Amino acid sequence: MTTIGMQYEVIPGKEEEFEKGFLGVLALLKTLPGHIESHMYEDIESVGSYVILSQWETRESFEKFTHSPAFGKAVAWGKAEILRSRPKHTIY
Repeated sequence: MTTIGMQYEVIPGKEEEFEKGFLGVLALLKTLPGHIESHMYEDIESVGSYVILSQWETRESFEKFTHSPAFGKAVAWGKAEILRSRPKHTIY
């Protein structure tokens, strides 16, 4: 199993929109082969700072998703309207 940690810094005032957007991404993830589960956490000491922990059967399953049109659409939305900076991904 592979765990991916994805850190996001959200533009002030866009937190609720980001959280709702994550629910849409989560619905998509649940349909993908190799995806096990994902959860989003907010840093209560830093408003707008989130981490999403996503478990996959293999690293290759996650990488297949990151090269898909669905992933491209999801990140384009976040970059254009929601995020303060580029997300950071860590593979565990």
